[in-house]
Amino acid sequence: MNDEANTNSGTRRETAGLLVGFFLLSMAAAAYEIAPASVLPVIQESLGLGASAAGWLVSVMYATAVVTSVPVGIALDRFSVRRAVVFGTLALVVAGVWGWYAATAGAFLWLLASRVLGGLSYVIFWNAGANSVGSAVAPEYRATAVGVFTASAPVGFALGQFGSPLVESVAGWPAILPTYAAIGVAGVVVFLLATREHVPGVETDAPDRTGLLDLFTDSGVWTVCVLCFLAYSLYLFVNTWLPSYLVDGFGISLAASGLLTALFPTIGAVARSASGAVSERLFDGKRRPVAVASFAVATPAVVAFALVSRLELVVAALVVVGFAIQLVTGLLFSYIAEIVPPTVRTTAVSLLTSIGLFGAFAAPIAGGAIIDSAGYAPAFLVAGGVAVVGVVLALRAPEPG
Repeated sequence: MNDEANTNSGTRRETAGLLVGFFLLSMAAAAYEIAPASVLPVIQESLGLGASAAGWLVSVMYATAVVTSVPVGIALDRFSVRRAVVFGTLALVVAGVWGWYAATAGAFLWLLASRVLGGLSYVIFWNAGANSVGSAVAPEYRATAVGVFTASAPVGFALGQFGSPLVESVAGWPAILPTYAAIGVAGVVVFLLATREHVPGVETDAPDRTGLLDLFTDSGVWTVCVLCFLAYSLYLFVNTWLPSYLVDGFGISLAASGLLTALFPTIGAVARSASGAVSERLFDGKRRPVAVASFAVATPAVVAFALVSRLELVVAALVVVGFAIQLVTGLLFSYIAEIVPPTVRTTAVSLLTSIGLFGAFAAPIAGGAIIDSAGYAPAFLVAGGVAVVGVVLALRAPEPG
């Protein structure tokens, strides 16, 4: 293969294998993460939990990621990415089997502990994947490549939302945990085959203390990170509580609510994959207008959940919110890499992940508390307020270069 067929540090075949492997790993971890959401009523009845406690089954994984993301990112700058990914896969499989055993035994605390282990796996796949995929291609393709990789999360969420009621109806709800974890095995096989010689795009120079200090005191970096916090808050709030809202408010079955909610991450997969192209073609490569437009479009759509009473209008709002909020999510992980030096890109991605997933952690719990005390409508109105804050902050975001 000639030089023109090469990416920054690997052949097209290696880079494609890298992308596919990380996509499958991230998809498996995302499906495992969101799996309880579509069967929360069954889990609540089985384990005798309230809405807030049940929300922890989703949120605990994000709490783990918030704490471990930056240390994992720094470690990935210094140690073998291949070994880290193999460790993450083994941890995910163990978490799935452990969670199945704990759920079958009715041991809620052990179930939560298994989800902590699964959360560590997710953050390894996500940080390693976002940095490696983005660095393995030429700069003009970074946003597109990273956008495609980030689509793994909504694809996994769609799989988890749609598949969990089906698995529950056949094998019981505890079986959803090892089912999705097992998909990670296929991903690690593809990844290892693609990286037999080396991992394309991995930086060899670790960041020094000055580089890290500059990163953590950069106001532009923190602006992008807070945007990620707001986007993930909206994303996880809707993903976690919309199935229950559809069941309680419209009287449809769990399977039907899971199918409808799966539209949210499914349309998001399209949005994330298209985020780079939208920025390049519609906004001449600028990133800030995409962020502003995403939150501006999401605001009235998320408020609509609190105001409309027809199922078809709810579905329409679901599609709009799913596309708008995940368009910016797909862009942020290349955005952050473009405003920092190459030696701290992994750490920057890890910081972005940590802050974003803090929103993912907090939103299901906060949403559950509002729903318990005031109902669904006030919860969706609060979510609309979060989107408005996103518009205001996006107007102040830095433009790369």
